Amino acid sequence: MIPVANRPIIEYVIEALVKNGIREIIVVVGYRKEQVIRFLNQLDVTVEVVVQNKQLGTGHALLCAESKIRDNFLVLPGDNYIDPTSVARIMDIPNSMLVKEHPNPSNFGVVMLNEGFVSRIIEKPEYSPSFMVSTGIYSFKKDAFSYIRENDLTDAISSMIDDGVQIRGIPADDWQDAIFTWDLLKMNKRLLHNLDPARDGTVSRQTIIQGSVRIGKGTTIGPNTVVKGPVIIGNDCTIGPNCCILPNTSIGARVTLEPFTCMGDAIIMDDSSVGSHSRIVDSVIGERCSLADHTSTCTETGLIEIEGTATRSEFGAIIGDTVTSGPFTVFKNSIIGNNVTIEGQSSLKSRYIFDNSTVI
Repeated sequence: MIPVANRPIIEYVIEALVKNGIREIIVVVGYRKEQVIRFLNQLDVTVEVVVQNKQLGTGHALLCAESKIRDNFLVLPGDNYIDPTSVARIMDIPNSMLVKEHPNPSNFGVVMLNEGFVSRIIEKPEYSPSFMVSTGIYSFKKDAFSYIRENDLTDAISSMIDDGVQIRGIPADDWQDAIFTWDLLKMNKRLLHNLDPARDGTVSRQTIIQGSVRIGKGTTIGPNTVVKGPVIIGNDCTIGPNCCILPNTSIGARVTLEPFTCMGDAIIMDDSSVGSHSRIVDSVIGERCSLADHTSTCTETGLIEIEGTATRSEFGAIIGDTVTSGPFTVFKNSIIGNNVTIEGQSSLKSRYIFDNSTVI
């Protein structure tokens, strides 16, 4: 449900299916299922929902939907972008999987191919023998359920291969995953390049707009503001005057940017505000955040501890929902949890601030 280019990621997945004429769609929901179901009910296509009461892995999630599946079927993650062309390549080839080369294969299941067929899948190896990875998108026959003995779907694939079932590896055309939160910025940049321009808001005559820019209904942009696309701005926003919005920026609904603020290569979600004379780059800002004047995010390379492992990262700030920061706050390569309060004059570098914290 995280918005990229102002659309939840799962919407791109469903759109790729619909464009290939697929109408029987089942979504397995669990964590925050009410939010997902509410969104699915708004779509033009009918989606059947199955609830996974405990999140026990991809294999278990698929088993929850077994009673709904009658014939050959596709399996797709709801949190990865996939394009319609890639779905078309796999949809009519049972016992196949989409694969894609990735510069950081150790974050995925690494796929070994032999004459176009999968010979082995190595799950997140420390030293990867290949750059080819699994996208988590499969085409199966109904009998694939008999191989799901553990909670992980990769184990089922390995069991099928061990039994002599040939699994064809089909290269994906365009697939985007976000292993780490800052990967959303790359996905956002990629998806904004498909943006169709539109201006439904109120734009000052002194505003300069260049490139592909979409402005939502009820949004106002003040004089002397520069917007350089690709940029998408949601409904009922207040921008400027004297702001600068640089390429690869997604601004949600009801967002306020105070005067003399610059933003680029960023995602800012619904109902958030950024004070005047601020600079927000290479950053993701969650919903209902309030960043005071003279806030800065600076792109730096650092090490962030993720699940006990030091992970190299390069971004400005990743800010969760309902975060409040005081004036003259500087973020450098830092992750801020939900419901965090940061007093002014703070400088955070390569920090991970946990939920509900107060930074003095």
